[in-house]
Amino acid sequence: MRKLSGNESLVTEFLLAGLTDRPELQLPLFYLFLIIYIVTLFGNLGLVTLIALSPHLHTPMYYFLFNLSSIDLCYSSVFTPKMLMNFLSKKNGISYAGCMTQLFFFLFFVISECYMLTTMAYDHYVAICHPLLYKVTMSQQVCSGLSFAAYAMGFAGASAHTGCMLQLTFCNASVINHYLCDILPLLQLSCTSTYVNEVAVHIVVGVNITVPSVTILISYIFIITSILHIKYTQGRSKVFSTCSSHIIAISLFFGSGAFMYLKYSSLGSMEQGKISSVFYTNVVPMLNPLIYSLRNKDVKVALKNVMIRIQRDIF
Repeated sequence: MRKLSGNESLVTEFLLAGLTDRPELQLPLFYLFLIIYIVTLFGNLGLVTLIALSPHLHTPMYYFLFNLSSIDLCYSSVFTPKMLMNFLSKKNGISYAGCMTQLFFFLFFVISECYMLTTMAYDHYVAICHPLLYKVTMSQQVCSGLSFAAYAMGFAGASAHTGCMLQLTFCNASVINHYLCDILPLLQLSCTSTYVNEVAVHIVVGVNITVPSVTILISYIFIITSILHIKYTQGRSKVFSTCSSHIIAISLFFGSGAFMYLKYSSLGSMEQGKISSVFYTNVVPMLNPLIYSLRNKDVKVALKNVMIRIQRDIF
């Protein structure tokens, strides 16, 4: 710590409290989250590679899925290696600069995922409600523009939060009540006013949850209306099957994220928030490739073709 004035010191390093302080749980949790991380890496990297190698998957739907898997791959890697190290380490330290860097990239990928899920809902809406106009509406330029907008919103939100956080002074208390550098646990450590940051949290988080949620809700209202007009039961069940994977992913991600950021302030709610955040930081990135591939015939066919191609090249 660097001296500030009187008995106060500026924090140059934070300590991460972790998921739990019970020693007997550290090793089991290490193996649990190591398995989750390995599945996340292989699942998302495998899906990204499969989409890249399969020409018949070069469509708007799989273009957005490619981006979603890339985001999950990156943002789970922002904090999980450090989290795993902390399960085995007695001193779970992270430098001030490292903490702010982790905060920025974590927020960048999380917010980008919010809007990527929204673009996928819009893609489903166009495909089901306006199938004849699908190729024109979801052109390569439109898809690129929507993806760029998702990343731009991620960059803007992460910059706003991190910029506000850099204006705060942290002194004496340096234990972050979390397993990563997140907004709310950091605000609790500030020895200066956090009013601007709290306003930023409610505005930025409110916008990044409300806008995607409303857009997704409206898209699915139109989708359900169109599905109900389908006369054939087989066609109706096929469309429901296509949309159900996306709905499951959205519910897990937005539900746990909203609980963490909108139910805020008390120590009890922060402890609950840590458990809730496990879902959108660890579980959702692991489940996404499974949700979108296990029930997807196109992905299964593409995987079979790639395996045949690999066997042919080897033998």
